[in-house]
Amino acid sequence: MIPKLDIVDDVPTAFGEFAAAEVRSVLGSRPAGAPFRLGCSGGASGTACLAKLAAHDLAWERVACYFVDERCVAPDSPDANARALREVLGSRLDELAGFHPMSCAEGAEAYERVVRDAGGFDLVQLGFGPDGHTASLFPGSAALDAPEDRLVVTNVDPSGNNRFERLTLTYAAIALANVVVVAVVGAEKRDALARVLAGDDLPAARVRAPRVLWLADRLAAAGAGGAP
Repeated sequence: MIPKLDIVDDVPTAFGEFAAAEVRSVLGSRPAGAPFRLGCSGGASGTACLAKLAAHDLAWERVACYFVDERCVAPDSPDANARALREVLGSRLDELAGFHPMSCAEGAEAYERVVRDAGGFDLVQLGFGPDGHTASLFPGSAALDAPEDRLVVTNVDPSGNNRFERLTLTYAAIALANVVVVAVVGAEKRDALARVLAGDDLPAARVRAPRVLWLADRLAAAGAGGAP
């Protein structure tokens, strides 16, 4: 499926506004004890998006944060999503209804139980790599063909361009989200985005959910059927 692309001046700001509205809408119609379940990505665009959302005045005590993927490194490593997302959330971290980092030491099955217990996500934010990957679903990797009953798997990038073994949500887990937002930031994503818009079978193009929103800045969208 060729995605519908929304071109914005600043993707993290647009994400923050969209996600804040989703949080308010969902929590406004949900019993007090039920949290908003947010799937968070690491990387430059993921942390920037979460930082903009964290700046909004929300009922953070009713928001639970889950992970899209994680590198198999020490939790305090500069390469760990857990460290990056904690730093971005700052004081919000203590307000949350839950913060659920992935652990390679505990394994994919342990986090799959966490996802099943959550019952899916209200919103998942995904990044987009210059090779067209999203989450840690890399071109040519085994995770692209994970069984439909698997929600979390271990994966590696066969090209070697993305270091470290990873834990990652599968397509089946992402599809449990009510809405998915794919953030495409920067000129280095332009060629891969153009391929997705042309119908090429890149990993990010396989993402499915009831609602999937692609947000791209003008540098990424230029020449890709997007911004001039």
